[in-house]
Amino acid sequence: MMYPLVRDLAADKIPVTLSCRVLGFSKQAFYKWCKSPVTDREWSDAHLINAALDVHHDDPTFGYRFIADELNDAGMAACENRVARLCTQQRIWSLHARKRGLSRRPGPPVHDDLVERDFTATGLNELWLTDITEHPTSEGKLYMCAVKDACSTRIVGYSIGDRMTAALAVSALANAIALRGSVGTVVHSDRGSQFRSNAFVRALANARLRGSMGRVGACADNAAMESFFSLVQKNVLDTRRWQTRDELRLALVIWIETKYHRRRRQRGLGRLTPIEFETLLQPACQAA
Repeated sequence: MMYPLVRDLAADKIPVTLSCRVLGFSKQAFYKWCKSPVTDREWSDAHLINAALDVHHDDPTFGYRFIADELNDAGMAACENRVARLCTQQRIWSLHARKRGLSRRPGPPVHDDLVERDFTATGLNELWLTDITEHPTSEGKLYMCAVKDACSTRIVGYSIGDRMTAALAVSALANAIALRGSVGTVVHSDRGSQFRSNAFVRALANARLRGSMGRVGACADNAAMESFFSLVQKNVLDTRRWQTRDELRLALVIWIETKYHRRRRQRGLGRLTPIEFETLLQPACQAA
């Protein structure tokens, strides 16, 4: 926009008429702009951009479609095309939209590595491990975030959804907190964007939990959670071809709550199930 230039030239005693003629627009248009330098549309766009930046900052995996959904849920009416235009102008991209290759750099950690690949714990609620896995269906992918107690290997919280967002991780953590109500527990994860999001970091701080992050690219940094997901793969996902997300969601819940927790005996727990192990351990914890 050249109108500010005309205004600056006028301050240097250069006639407005001459400046407008040289720059190729009428002086009427310039004076109209002077009365209202910012249009209602530009003002509205500015508010939408600020809101979109807040949404993306909370969850960097969101692209313009998810951002548009969040804005409309917040009462800020905006179509996808408009949000796409503003996101492009401000270079707001989903992390998943970037091309990934051998030179891809992980996001910066928001916590120190308090675990250093030692996934053992002597008591309940000393160390929780968390990660996200995905499962294909004919309708599309289904995502699950789980939180596991390193002592009993019990899944103390989980969340299943159609989108891999920070809300999925926050919901799983909230379920774990509701079940255990822990303070000071170390919560270890990889450097996934969901666990680096402001929403997840705030949830940890509000519950007075201690965040921990491993090094990206080292498969052993969250091996205990990966071993659980391999069991999910073997005992649920690979057993059949799943048609709907709801069907797979129900199968995951049934397997975790009935088979994994109550029937699967583990060598590391003295051939006990997670529920049996916790039942024996809790009186000792209370006595201590």
